Amino acid sequence: MSEYLRKGFLLGLGAAVSGKEKFEQKVKELVEKNELTQEQAKTVLDNFIEKGSSKKDEWDEKSRERKKDWARESGLATTDDIDELRARITVLEEKLGVSLEAEAEEETAEENQD
Repeated sequence: MSEYLRKGFLLGLGAAVSGKEKFEQKVKELVEKNELTQEQAKTVLDNFIEKGSSKKDEWDEKSRERKKDWARESGLATTDDIDELRARITVLEEKLGVSLEAEAEEETAEENQD
């Protein structure tokens, strides 16, 4: 599955690079024909790049969400799940007046004395 996604990503990246190059060429032609000024061309290219960047961020976020969904469906714990469990353990330790980390350190110290 990951190889399939990687190939899809590379295909999309290749299309984006090719599209960007063609777009830049078209803008350059418009400047040469005096249909756009240099400043207008720069603005158009900057807007194109900015839009592409925001689309990339959107795709990255969707990809992260899909990975989280897949992890949940597969029964894997996400980082958020683990952080939530750690917080709950800390609260329980405080209520019991115990610290598993302190106990582990004590056990290690005892083992080193033997």
